[in-house]
Amino acid sequence: MPSTLVVSQQLALVTAAIFAGAAIYINIAEQPARLQLDPDALLTQWKPSYARGLIMQSSLVIVSGVLGVLVYFGTWDWRWLLGAALILANWPYTLGVVLPVNKRLEATTPESANAKTRDLVETWGKLHAVRSALGFGATLVYLWATVKA
Repeated sequence: MPSTLVVSQQLALVTAAIFAGAAIYINIAEQPARLQLDPDALLTQWKPSYARGLIMQSSLVIVSGVLGVLVYFGTWDWRWLLGAALILANWPYTLGVVLPVNKRLEATTPESANAKTRDLVETWGKLHAVRSALGFGATLVYLWATVKA
């Protein structure tokens, strides 16, 4: 039976990978498809997608980050702390950089959506790519720590 530490390592890695996969999917599939829509439909699609993604992705970040920190204190392997820092960096980045764009999009009604709305959604997609990179980076670091343990 695996130890609590091994289970925590595996869960930190898996939750980071799920986060990264979901974030990358948004960038390579959902966002390009969304940008094919008229501004009102684009915004109508973005709003519920963002709301649902927020709950899922923020939960994955918290779980993965907390587990990474716990594994660090159980192993003193700095790579777990680095992975945790990368995945947890999504929170301040989102709050400081992405949230102002989100707020502007959320305040726009579909009826008033226009070319500027499309530009904001395009900007949001570029900003979201940083979250994808942070998740992917955390996954790689956790994987490295797992195979080199």
